[in-house]
Amino acid sequence: MNDQEAALSQAGRLVGELFPGALGAVLGGSTARGNSTPMSDLDIGVLLPDRAESGREVIRYEGRLVERFLNSVGDVPEFFEWDRARRRATVVFVYAQGVTLTDPHGHVARTRQRAQETLTMGPPPLTAEQWRHGRYVLTCYMDDLADTAISPVNRSEQLVVADHVLREAAELVTAHHGAWTGIGKWMPRRLLAADPVLGNALLAGHQAVAERADPKPLSAAAEQLLELVGGPLREGYSHRWQARPTGAQR
Repeated sequence: MNDQEAALSQAGRLVGELFPGALGAVLGGSTARGNSTPMSDLDIGVLLPDRAESGREVIRYEGRLVERFLNSVGDVPEFFEWDRARRRATVVFVYAQGVTLTDPHGHVARTRQRAQETLTMGPPPLTAEQWRHGRYVLTCYMDDLADTAISPVNRSEQLVVADHVLREAAELVTAHHGAWTGIGKWMPRRLLAADPVLGNALLAGHQAVAERADPKPLSAAAEQLLELVGGPLREGYSHRWQARPTGAQR
């Protein structure tokens, strides 16, 4: 039994033991794609009867870390729309690209079809205000990055600012191409998928800061991006705060 087969067997045991009333389940993530590492967890989507409690849970099962995405069948359409609005579509990807573990009534097949249609739609486009805000934030971080090159160089500040430049740039690159974004290790993967040339330039620039304390390549790549989406934004940017209703949760 290879690693993928072992993961599928383990995920199947978990669903059968912990969710005997489940309407279906899928295994997603790197284990489903067959490129997992010894540190990879199991990403399992579980469909539950209506009125069941939906949520996200992390447990350890048979010594392995497991992230469970629980959804009742009735909340799938609304949940997928929320997941799409975040522009990352984490659970949508689990269903669209995962492997079916169990599907006695066809609910998983229908959910996977909806997930694939959602991925085809892509993330929602940014609003005009979101574009302005993104340009402004990236411009601010680029100015901060330029400041970190002035002697004496504070490497801690420089590295943190470079991380922010890359993150904000990745959000704008993927939005410019109507592509999905990501966080963590998925950020560079989605960045390169959206724009291999500019993505490589940004990642190489980030590496230059990390290895040589040289912010110029990252700044140049970020400037190239800004020219694609309307240019830097400093003077003229404004944003109005909206007061929180009394008693609203923080």
